[in-house]
Amino acid sequence: MRRKIVLAVLALVLGLAVQPAARLAAADLGVDLELVLAVDVSGSIDNEEFKLQRQGYAAAFRDPRLLQAIESGPLQRIAVVLVDWAGAEYQTIPIGWTLIADESSAEQFADALLKAPRPFARWTSLSGALDFCAPLFDNNGFDGARKVIDVSGDGVNNSGRPAILARDAALARGITINGLVLAGVTAEQVTPWRSLEEYYTRNVIGGQGAFVVVAEDIADFRRAVLTKLIREVAGLPASEGIRLAFDFADEAP
Repeated sequence: MRRKIVLAVLALVLGLAVQPAARLAAADLGVDLELVLAVDVSGSIDNEEFKLQRQGYAAAFRDPRLLQAIESGPLQRIAVVLVDWAGAEYQTIPIGWTLIADESSAEQFADALLKAPRPFARWTSLSGALDFCAPLFDNNGFDGARKVIDVSGDGVNNSGRPAILARDAALARGITINGLVLAGVTAEQVTPWRSLEEYYTRNVIGGQGAFVVVAEDIADFRRAVLTKLIREVAGLPASEGIRLAFDFADEAP
C-alpha cells in the first residue's frame, strides 16, 4: 500500500512538472510588432489607384530597408495581417496573420498582396475599420511587444459611428493607430478641418508615437508606404520619420 501511495505522489509531481512546459509550448509566439494593415477600398479608390496601392505595399515588403528594420528588433520578426475596408458593414481579410522574419517570408507576403482580389464597396467608415481591426490582436497566435493598426484612406468618416469613438476604444486596448492619407481631397470635403491629415490627427490616430504620413498623390504612395512601414517596424521617432521622407523623396514610384 505504501509503495502505491509513493508512486501516486510521484506521478502527481511529475505531472505538475510537465504542465508548465506544455503551456509554454502552446504559448503565443513572441514578435516585436503585431501590425494590421487596414486599406481603404471604397468607391473613391478606382481600379488603377487600387493597383498602385497594392504594388506600393508589395514593393515595401520587398525593400531591403524594411527587412533591415525588422532585423533591428530584439526578436527580429513581426506579424502582419491585411484588412480591406469601406463602409460600416464592409471589412474583409484577404491575407491572414503572417509571420515576417526573413527575406523569403517578406517576399511571400508581397506576392500574396499582388494576388489578393480587388474588392469593392461603398462609403468610408474609419470607425467600422477600427472596430473590426481592434479585436484581431486577440488569440491570433502572436504576442507582440507593440500592437499597431496602420489605417490608410482618402476621405473622412461618412458611415457608422464617429471615428473618434472607435479610436478611443482601440486605444483603451493598448493599441497604437497610425495613418496614411492620400492628400488629393479638397478643403470642402474635410470641413471643418483644414486637411485630411488634420482630420486623421484629431480623429483617427493615437497611442504611443502615433503619426500620419501623407502621400501627395497616388504616384507618391510607394514612398509614403515604405516610409511609414519602416518607421512603424523600427519604432522610429518623428524626426527619423521626417528624415526617411526626404531619403525616399526622389525614388521612382
